[in-house]
Amino acid sequence: MINSMSSVLICLQTLLGVFLACAAQYKPTWESLDSRPLPTWYDEAKLGIFIHWGVFSVPSFRSEWFWWDWQGVKYKDVESFMQKNYKPDFTYAEFARDFTAEFFEPAQWAEIFNASGAGYIVLVSKHHEGYTNWPSKYSWNWNSMDVGPKRDIVGELADAIRSKTKLHFGLYHSLFEWFNPLFLEDKANNFTTQNFVNSKTLPELYELVNKYKPDVVWSDGDWDAKDTYWKSRNFIAWLYNSSPVKDTVVTNDRWGSGVMCHHGGFLTCSDRYNPGKLQKRKWENAMTLDKQSWGYRRRVELSDVLTMEDLLETFVSTVSCGGNMLLNVGPTHEGMIDPVFEERLRQLGSWLQVNGEAIYKSRPWSFQNDTVTSGIWYTKGKSGDGYNVYVFTQNIPSGPLILGAPQPSPQTVVSMLGYQGKFAWEKTSTGMSISIPAIPVNELPCKWAWVLKLTNIQN
Repeated sequence: MINSMSSVLICLQTLLGVFLACAAQYKPTWESLDSRPLPTWYDEAKLGIFIHWGVFSVPSFRSEWFWWDWQGVKYKDVESFMQKNYKPDFTYAEFARDFTAEFFEPAQWAEIFNASGAGYIVLVSKHHEGYTNWPSKYSWNWNSMDVGPKRDIVGELADAIRSKTKLHFGLYHSLFEWFNPLFLEDKANNFTTQNFVNSKTLPELYELVNKYKPDVVWSDGDWDAKDTYWKSRNFIAWLYNSSPVKDTVVTNDRWGSGVMCHHGGFLTCSDRYNPGKLQKRKWENAMTLDKQSWGYRRRVELSDVLTMEDLLETFVSTVSCGGNMLLNVGPTHEGMIDPVFEERLRQLGSWLQVNGEAIYKSRPWSFQNDTVTSGIWYTKGKSGDGYNVYVFTQNIPSGPLILGAPQPSPQTVVSMLGYQGKFAWEKTSTGMSISIPAIPVNELPCKWAWVLKLTNIQN
């Protein structure tokens, strides 16, 4: 009898487990897929590093869209560049042999990205040129093992990131390819056929996820066709339900024409998206250190690179409004990260070592900007049963700092992150006035964008 009852209980438990598992399954509809909560690690990270690297890094002229600029749009400056420097019958595919990556040291990259203070990276596994940075079974002789560096770039970097840092590893993947005959045939058929999707796009995506287990699947190149052509919803449902990263993975919103900024895990809406106000859903500002390009450019000038002031203004405003910032660098074809890019990443990391309390795990406050003083951004962070309010300013005023948004209480305390001591303040008719002492330059906690911490605020 006891054994019989045990068997019944085991059966009931099994059935209950099956029922709960089925109930948790996401259906291939946007309503169902959009209902999946984002894994908490993503929102808490706030900062990611984007890496655009591929055959386009060899000409490193104009941008990562070089092939299209040359043989699609046919820009005059690109045509002139090719005529002056290459033989008349030179093909884009010939650039691949010079994608040498001889100085690519995954451990060194991992150390640099870790030093930036980022919580995740997103490596371009394949851009619109179709060349895969891993030995894909679906990209014969147009991948990093068959031609070029003869290395598994995705695999090597994934191993270095996971063995030497706590960063989450993510991958970018382009759904389409500019000049792939199968894609062009589907396009000519008004996307009533799906030969390219069935033989190239989807097999690559499943291969990437099963082999490298990325925590971010960052899709792009979706705009020509609807998600029904790309079979995006079916893939995402598998990703959320059955994939080896179903509990940790996050996705973006570029899965078909009309989908971006409406559906997906987090919203990107456009390149360099920074709305300047609080959004209803989690979003990401994918942007570049080089103002002109995502891929490396040999002609980049210092004025083309964001200053630390510009970078922090973008970062702080993004986090204040509930977004993450995905900061892009483009390595050289040899595998080097330009020193000025490395410097910015390390500077950002040094700033976060002082001010990370106001960034990581923070939430948007009731106000994103101050109501009286311009150039002020706010976040809030949990503290015991309440929360702290953080005030970001690019300038330390010579007189008192007047704030209109915070309403202080008698118990309010004002301090600066990284600096010892408390600041005097007074309540005003609109908010509060903070007296900031004259701090010697060598005693400032950081070189840019200082953060005040307000405790026991009434609002």
